[in-house]
Amino acid sequence: MASQQDLDFTYTTIDKVFRLSMGETGDYSGAMYNGDFSLTLEQAQEQKHKFIADSLNVKPGSKVLDMGCGWGPYLTYATKKRGAIGKGVTLSKGQAEACRANGLDVDIKDCRLITPADYGTFDAVSCIGGMEHFCSIEQYLAGDQDKVYADFFKNLYELLPVGGRFYMQTMVFGKNMIPYEEISLDAPKDSDSYMLALMIAQFPGSWLPYGPEQVIRNAQPLFKLVSQSSGRLDYIETIGQWRKRFRAFNLTKYALYASLLPKLLTNKPFQDLIAVFRKSPNRVCFQRETMEHYRLVFEKV
Repeated sequence: MASQQDLDFTYTTIDKVFRLSMGETGDYSGAMYNGDFSLTLEQAQEQKHKFIADSLNVKPGSKVLDMGCGWGPYLTYATKKRGAIGKGVTLSKGQAEACRANGLDVDIKDCRLITPADYGTFDAVSCIGGMEHFCSIEQYLAGDQDKVYADFFKNLYELLPVGGRFYMQTMVFGKNMIPYEEISLDAPKDSDSYMLALMIAQFPGSWLPYGPEQVIRNAQPLFKLVSQSSGRLDYIETIGQWRKRFRAFNLTKYALYASLLPKLLTNKPFQDLIAVFRKSPNRVCFQRETMEHYRLVFEKV
């Protein structure tokens, strides 16, 4: 799995910039437009949050766990609009501090290792984008990717009652994915090889599932699939909206951009991360279907 250092590199580095662009509890995962791209980003994100809460049967008093909670957008919805008792975990120090400052109950913790001894059990669990970080490149190359996901579902099984539901959405590799050996930052700048290498630079330590089928297979027989839907087109639109927000002028935000210049000049991984913001490789990968995006709802059997 991506380490705390890996996730801090991705998320804590952009913490303040993100919150200045998207709001204090901004959502850094694909929104849900359902084909209506006249919706604002905020409306599409709230539509997603409602879909998650409805899918998980969240009611007033429901005890919910949000794995990889980010800046707390779904936790905010579940607690303030649905009356749930929410707990969040993240490996990003910046995200955890921001969540706590906004009144959310969030710990810095590896969600894969949570047991009932930590927080008890939950009525519902969500993981919005977390599985993207569960398997490292090294684990994939060692042939352990299925084991990583199977072990996660075994652990999750202990956190829910029979009939309890788990929602996840994740980027996955799509039908046009290329072999790992072809991925390179030295490849031509518009090639799939280069775009996927930029994705690895954006999310160090992380390797995606091969389609929803790999996730579903490893959830069985402990969980049954309740629903499955593609969010690829929604994510393409979401990224376009994010890019507008990141570029919108804000004096404090642009001062932060300027403060990052020393890293840009001296730190190669950071230079690759800046290239991500210029080109948006994940959007290109969605467009070319080297990557896909799925929403999956499971129920404990």
